[in-house]
Amino acid sequence: MKIVKVKPNSLAAEIALHPGDRLLKINGKRVVDSIDYKFRITAENVILDLEINGQLNRVEVEKEYDEDLGVEFEEMKIRGCANDCVFCFVDQNPPNMRDGLYFRDGDYRMSYIHGHYITMTNMGQNELDRIVAQRLSPLYISIHVTDPQLRQKLFLYKKDDNLLEKLQFLTENGIELHTQIVLMPNINDEKYLLGTLMEIYQFYPVLKTCTIVPVGLTKHRQGLMDISSVSSKYAKKMLSQLEDLRKDYPGSKSPFLLYSDEWYLLAQAPLPDIDEYGETDLCENGVGQVPYFFNRFHKEALHFPKYLKKPYQVTLATGTRIADKFTSDILPVLNKINNLHVNLIAIKNEFYGESVTVSGLLTGRDIINQLKDEEIGNEIWISHRILNDEGICTLDDMTLQDISSALKHPVRVGEDSFHKLLIGINNV
Repeated sequence: MKIVKVKPNSLAAEIALHPGDRLLKINGKRVVDSIDYKFRITAENVILDLEINGQLNRVEVEKEYDEDLGVEFEEMKIRGCANDCVFCFVDQNPPNMRDGLYFRDGDYRMSYIHGHYITMTNMGQNELDRIVAQRLSPLYISIHVTDPQLRQKLFLYKKDDNLLEKLQFLTENGIELHTQIVLMPNINDEKYLLGTLMEIYQFYPVLKTCTIVPVGLTKHRQGLMDISSVSSKYAKKMLSQLEDLRKDYPGSKSPFLLYSDEWYLLAQAPLPDIDEYGETDLCENGVGQVPYFFNRFHKEALHFPKYLKKPYQVTLATGTRIADKFTSDILPVLNKINNLHVNLIAIKNEFYGESVTVSGLLTGRDIINQLKDEEIGNEIWISHRILNDEGICTLDDMTLQDISSALKHPVRVGEDSFHKLLIGINNV
């Protein structure tokens, strides 16, 4: 592992390590990434194999259990996915976007660190053994279907990847798993869905959850398999089956079977109470994110200011899927505040196609094009989910400042808190 920074007064500084040097082994075991490093450096007596100024060196170090070397390493090289799934969103991106949006993440380390869902098709016994040895738990696994023939057809993977054997090995060794099924009408639903649930439920409760997610389709699917989108009628049908499915596959303190928020919004059905999720926290994966948002909103509303110091008009821009819910539940509360008027504009996704309706996949250009002729008022509020993980730019590489400059109005993101946005107004 290449060292990029050495902290002053650290063990690494005492050893005279510098940026550019490499850590090769700890106690005779190779160190290939930061997980290896954190796992092996905890010993109080360590033997380090290093490459210093191009020369191999071995150094013995005595240290405290929780003391590390005091270095930073170059970023891990992420392992790509071995599949070419017919529904993969990466393949539905238009050309000329930034390179990272075309990368398929299939790295179990990213699953452990960041909660990314992976398929495990390219995972061999060495990786499975390492997961168990280093207790890389929980992991997040994309199942989609367990039938071997259909798996090969959907994943475009040329052999049986022995999914069930891998699940058995991990769960027998105490690795907690959370799974998901991207559901495609008339492809992996009906008997295939029931078969998949039956086969993975045998690993419950170590395989703790299974989330069913509706397939997402963009207009950029030229040359790809024909897949039907999930309609409101289909979503209602799926929701009507949830109670019976949960009887067949029960949980204990938390449900085993979960539906992502999209089903409820597509069906225009009431959102689940947050108590329904029990101890499960899959918010960042779209399970309970919307119910938790509205629960937080109603709690914060008790502390909203009753009036603003001066008249203020805000344009709230959202994706089309959540717009009706915001119109019925959010706007009436905000517009009770004296001197505040909030207007909502639902932004159609011209970039990916109007079938893509979530706020998090809106682009800066669509926001600009659809707000430029509107009466905006004083400022614009947008979900922070339109920005990348670093909070810098949208999918089409525009910053908030770019959007603000184009629309000649301030643009603010709320981090799921309207209270913070309101405080910001009163501090203007």
